[in-house]
Amino acid sequence: MDMNLGGKTALVTGGSRGIGKAVAEVLAEEGCHLHLAARTEVDLQATAGAIRDRHNVNVEIHVSDLSNSSEVGALAEACAGIDILINNAGAIPAGNILDLDEAAWRQAWELKLFGYINMMRAIYPHMEARGSGVIVNVIGSAAQNPTGRYIAGGGANAALDAMTQALGKDSTAKGVRVCGLHPSITKTDRQAERYLARAEKELGDKERWTELLPTMPFGRPTEPREVADFVVFLASERASYTSGIVYTITGGV
Repeated sequence: MDMNLGGKTALVTGGSRGIGKAVAEVLAEEGCHLHLAARTEVDLQATAGAIRDRHNVNVEIHVSDLSNSSEVGALAEACAGIDILINNAGAIPAGNILDLDEAAWRQAWELKLFGYINMMRAIYPHMEARGSGVIVNVIGSAAQNPTGRYIAGGGANAALDAMTQALGKDSTAKGVRVCGLHPSITKTDRQAERYLARAEKELGDKERWTELLPTMPFGRPTEPREVADFVVFLASERASYTSGIVYTITGGV
């Protein structure tokens, strides 16, 4: 299916690894030019180089810490003309209400929650002025299925779910679409690191991390490519009447 994305330009935050990297690769397959933002330059260079080698698209990288509002502003200025914004950057640590102190909560929410909010506030006016554009927020299923052991993540994700729906209901009057999706446990390096840390804390042996995995639909976690395909569909003209909604990719959980 042709997504009609050839010649479009997208910014993918957290675009050097995991889901963000997979999204960048699928967008490039569709002929979309890219801006990739992340905090680690070596990872950005590796991802950008691999995409340039395989696809005839432009790829620019931006070393940015999106928990810093001044860096959000600089990134938005550099990418003001984009057609598509994919908000994906952010890693919130696991822990219950007592495991995380105030500093840990604020640090995590500055990147995932306020990072998304600030990117939308910076990019949306440019899209509104042009009368076109798409924002897709990759959020997380803890928004709809919160647990005590991931309490900070569930809270941030629930807020982003509500904001995505609210903005996406109003944005259509300006020709802009805003939507999102909640992936379940996805097979990324970050998820593996989270389970390793949890196994060391709860079981005293990080090598026992597989014992903590819940029973998964189809007997496996979601693949990054499965999430990326859905993100790119939502960003494309094939989803041209889709806004103000957040989908789930959980295999029915």
